[in-house]
Amino acid sequence: MLAFMEFQEVVRRRRMVRNFDSRPLPAELLERVLANALRGPSAGFTQGAELLVLEGPVETGRYWDACFPAHRRSGFRWPGVLQAPVLIVPLASREAYLDRYAEADKGWIDRDPARWEVAYWDVDAAFATLLALLSAVDAGLGALFFRVFDPEALRAEFAIPERFVPVGTVALGFPLADEPSPSLARGRRPPSEVVHRGGW
Repeated sequence: MLAFMEFQEVVRRRRMVRNFDSRPLPAELLERVLANALRGPSAGFTQGAELLVLEGPVETGRYWDACFPAHRRSGFRWPGVLQAPVLIVPLASREAYLDRYAEADKGWIDRDPARWEVAYWDVDAAFATLLALLSAVDAGLGALFFRVFDPEALRAEFAIPERFVPVGTVALGFPLADEPSPSLARGRRPPSEVVHRGGW
């Protein structure tokens, strides 16, 4: 039976991992991460965030060859990222939300994107991503969220429909020792600077 952590421990341990063991993930761990990612909040219960899941060196290799070809990898600081056995690409669809909010219970029949002060299709994809990252920690895995280096090449390689926009990629696998990001030297801002109680 798999053992999982207390939530506070999951949050405390969450970090971006940049070095992975290439061994495959047990199916039950991957399915748990994916199921949890799809449990995020969703505006209007649109459920417009979808996931492209690439498993094993053939599928992940196609990703890297399309988005970050070998001739561009010379001097890449974190080659261990390329060893991750699973890549998950969260996808956002503005059209799904415009369609949903034109339904009778919402009633914005003009489907005007200007009605949206915030792009909730991106927000919901981000919720899914964060749940995947936290689920990875809970399962004893490592994960890294990073940008898609060449979205159009990714779209072409995997026949992603035009209505979906890849918001990034989650590398997933068993973590190996790695070098922390230099950005961490900035330190975490204290709550007194970022939490505004009762007003600014």
